[in-house]
Amino acid sequence: MDKIVVYPARNLIRGAIFMAIVWLAATTGYERAGWSFQDALYMVTLTVFTVGYGEVRPIDTPYLHVVTMATMTFGCTGMLFLTGALIQFMTLNPLQQLLGGRRVQADIDKLDKHIIVCGYGRIGIELAKALHDGRAPFVVIELDEHRVARARDDGLICLQGDATNEATLLDAGIMRARALASVLPNDAANVFITLSARNLNREIEIIARGDAVSTERKLVHAGANKVVLPTHIGAERIAEMLLFPETSRFVLESEGMRELERKLRGLGLALEVVVVPEHGALTGLSIEDIEARTNSAFFIVQLNRRDGDAITTPPKNTRVEAGDGVVVIGRSAQAINALFAAPRQGVRSGKI
Repeated sequence: MDKIVVYPARNLIRGAIFMAIVWLAATTGYERAGWSFQDALYMVTLTVFTVGYGEVRPIDTPYLHVVTMATMTFGCTGMLFLTGALIQFMTLNPLQQLLGGRRVQADIDKLDKHIIVCGYGRIGIELAKALHDGRAPFVVIELDEHRVARARDDGLICLQGDATNEATLLDAGIMRARALASVLPNDAANVFITLSARNLNREIEIIARGDAVSTERKLVHAGANKVVLPTHIGAERIAEMLLFPETSRFVLESEGMRELERKLRGLGLALEVVVVPEHGALTGLSIEDIEARTNSAFFIVQLNRRDGDAITTPPKNTRVEAGDGVVVIGRSAQAINALFAAPRQGVRSGKI
């Protein structure tokens, strides 16, 4: 059975527009019979509200009979609809909010080891879709009522509130949650949410979004386990497509590779195409040396030379040069990029 959605504000606007048309048409009709605007407007108001004070002028022609009966029919019907819409608007919204809020809170109270997603914007929508497809329990926190309505229409558990408020995080079950993702488009808000979440739950894993590069360090200091910079990720993807179009098409556009990437993510691994920088810490080293230096935290499955040659499963003694593209599998795409981009003295051996 389809869900019936009621929009009190929309009904109220429709009723008001209909009554404005009736008022205008009826007043014009009386004016065409030779009445003054004041008398015509007064007569329409008396008729619509069924006050019954009497006619201001005699209704003594067939034309006036038609105008008056039409005003009674459409005016009284429209006024009943408008009055009902007004009562609905004044009572239904608060009632829906009260009952809806209690229902959402009851659903949240049933969750355990869940994920909290702060923000249902462009990134939040895609994140929620991926979590839903992965059947992970999660709750969305969103302040904007239109986005809240959209999230609930999408069948998600969405708590309306300010995620920077600790009380809202507590309502979202942060003490029982295993992870929190703050993906608001406001860096300051993401930092504040990270601080509040870390203060409330020392064990929770926090992944935060940052737009400015300078925000990354602030988010880490605030308590974020990982920081994602969407702008930089997008720029890196575009660069990969421009520099190594065939490899990017193979990795990013192949349905089989996308399925492999999804399976790798399920194992906590990432498939990444990395462009080797000019003076990176791993630039010029052999694959064997790279794996030794990073304690085999990732491995290279394909090497694309800057002159266009592609080497699948390259030998261990193959050197990685500046401008090459490497297809890498490791635990963290962001950490993989960071290791290759680090300055020559910036890499210490360790796991990603």
